[in-house]
Amino acid sequence: MNCKKVALTLALFTAATIVTSLPVTPAGAVEPIIYPAKGQSKDQIEKDKYACYSWAKEQTKFDPMQAPAPSAAATTSQGGAVKGAAKGAAVGAVGGAIAGDAGKGAAIGAGAGGTVGMLKKKKGQKDQQAAAQNQTAAAEQKRAEYNRAWGACLEGKGYTVK
Repeated sequence: MNCKKVALTLALFTAATIVTSLPVTPAGAVEPIIYPAKGQSKDQIEKDKYACYSWAKEQTKFDPMQAPAPSAAATTSQGGAVKGAAKGAAVGAVGGAIAGDAGKGAAIGAGAGGTVGMLKKKKGQKDQQAAAQNQTAAAEQKRAEYNRAWGACLEGKGYTVK
């Protein structure tokens, strides 16, 4: 085997090793692919990747190695209709006592309170879902900015980045 074939085989093996060892982001997207265009060794590739990780992290104030914060949707409250019914029943019982039938007032208040409680809970869930979507979009934007910085650093060190 001549030197050119050995060098090409080594370069392809190194590139394949890099691609198969890439971390997957939380959103499921694969990190940018780098190719050692100047024949950098595996040790040099790892040193350069870490140096560029540190530089990109400093430039963007984003660390892809940190776990994302839990989404706001995970903290959904329970029992909106039940709580609303209990409050409505109490108010209805007082109003019914004044009118002469506390039981009937409590029943009416429980129904109205349950409906209001359920509507408030649904609105709260929609608000939490919107906040979680905004948080996800912001994290994806920061990751994209970090990836651009990381790629620019690696290109400056003689790699091809896609």
